[in-house]
Amino acid sequence: MSTPRAVPVEDDEHTAPRRPGPPSTAERPHLLDALKRYVRDARRRRWPYALAVVVLLAQMAVAMVTAAVEQTPTIDEPVYVATAEVYLKERSLRYNPEHPPLGKLIIASGLVFTDARLDSAFVGSQKALGRHVLYESGNDPGHLMLLARLPVIVLTLLLGLVVLAFARDLTGPAGGLVALALYAFSPDVIANGSLATLDVPAAGFLLTAAWLLWRARRRPHLYVPLAGVATGAAAATRMSVLPVIPVLMLLAVLSFWYARGTPGPGARVRWRLLAYGAAAVGMAVIAVAVVWATYLVVDPQLRWTPPENVPDIRGTRGRVAAWLPFPEAYRDGMRVQFGFEYDVWQGFLFGRLYEGSLWYYLPAALLVKTPLGMLALWTAGAVALLAVRRLRPAAPYVLVPAAVLLAVAMNGARDLGVRYAVFMPMFLAVAAAGVTLLRWRTVHWVTAALVCFVAVSSLRTYPYYLPYSNEAFGGPSKTRLRLHDSNVDWGQDLGRLAKHLRRHHSGERVWLVHKGAGVPSYYGIDASDPLKAPLGEVHGLLVVSDSAAAKADGRLAALLDTSTPVDEVGHSITLYRRR
Repeated sequence: MSTPRAVPVEDDEHTAPRRPGPPSTAERPHLLDALKRYVRDARRRRWPYALAVVVLLAQMAVAMVTAAVEQTPTIDEPVYVATAEVYLKERSLRYNPEHPPLGKLIIASGLVFTDARLDSAFVGSQKALGRHVLYESGNDPGHLMLLARLPVIVLTLLLGLVVLAFARDLTGPAGGLVALALYAFSPDVIANGSLATLDVPAAGFLLTAAWLLWRARRRPHLYVPLAGVATGAAAATRMSVLPVIPVLMLLAVLSFWYARGTPGPGARVRWRLLAYGAAAVGMAVIAVAVVWATYLVVDPQLRWTPPENVPDIRGTRGRVAAWLPFPEAYRDGMRVQFGFEYDVWQGFLFGRLYEGSLWYYLPAALLVKTPLGMLALWTAGAVALLAVRRLRPAAPYVLVPAAVLLAVAMNGARDLGVRYAVFMPMFLAVAAAGVTLLRWRTVHWVTAALVCFVAVSSLRTYPYYLPYSNEAFGGPSKTRLRLHDSNVDWGQDLGRLAKHLRRHHSGERVWLVHKGAGVPSYYGIDASDPLKAPLGEVHGLLVVSDSAAAKADGRLAALLDTSTPVDEVGHSITLYRRR
């Protein structure tokens, strides 16, 4: 009988897998050194990036503050500033009902630092009120305008951080910088972000809502309500954003669907969709509450007497204005806006003066007033959003809201400027970040070159951002040949004109046709109106705003035909010599 072989016993200490335990005393200094190196390297990586962000926003701030200091009131600003003063002093909603209060409350946040005088007994139109507050009440219009513009400038800079964060979420740090650079060098954003107007705030709040809905794909219960607040802020700033709210609600449903995953078949799908739809409705309810809150901030009693200029709007538009769950003042403001859409306005495009509106006006104007490198990156970024698999889910959040807003704006009756489409440089800057995910090395070098081209084009127009046009259309000095109104001459250069006349034409007889809200005599301009004098008496220096020249007919056209251009101011006012 054989003896059984002994099986060697394995030493557990050498063969069993060792469980990780606390480092020994000898190992701890090495781990601490490694941790310190990691933190140090991380800081080194972040500092250049943070510095680039600061530099981009700093140059944008310098550009906007310079414009805010040097430019006299544009046509719309005195109305908003005066209405903001009425909000502060009288808590009344009676002026400027065609626009909700939030944008003017933002403006008012700068005016609280002034002791502006406001005559409570004043009676007149909102335009007359603006003139009264700025020029007839003993206030300093330059000081008032600067303080009114600064809150919008600060908000515009903060929206740059939203552009950065949105693009980083989609593409990473490099894409974030590309998007921020396009935003920070956009002449349209700089021009309108330096004014006490409503276009940039409304567009920026919508962009913020879209970004928050994108983030809601991971944490819907946090970000969908925040998106409702941002949507309400947009609707409480400009009524023109209302058509995109259903799009945002659908995006809220999409975000919940992604966050919760695909449910099982049958009834569970229907119940999930109902729940997600209810969440989207909840977002809309929050937006409506924000609108109500802005009216209550102005007047807690919501006192409202409809003004005489509220038109009787019938049909679908009338029913929309009647049914929306907003304060009565908001709904009357919508009726005023609808009334503007029934008016016949004059437009000017590529040298042609016309009545009514052209559906292609805004795309054509954007083609003129957008830097060429930016147009290229917008196009490439939009293609990347649709072509790159990783980016495709973001297309509804970036491209669809911008497309809907542009379609609505193109259908409007007023061809008065690209400010009606200032959302395009914001949303498409985010889209342009998509090019950084393309794998071809050449694309990255071309992207860097195009961003530099945009920066040079923008810096060259400093500080005349309002009349900017790109190099293909001759630059800012030629914009007046193709566009008018807020694209070129919105009354911003009256102060510059006064300085120019004192420096170069002191003592000369001046004839002035000015389109704007400023008062020439306040700035020391002693000029006569050539439209009220016989043609034979109009000799010497004839000064005409380019917006007025673009629409010249009859008497003014005859004056211009017999005059010789000799100089210009700010690319928005032309000086002629008439013998």
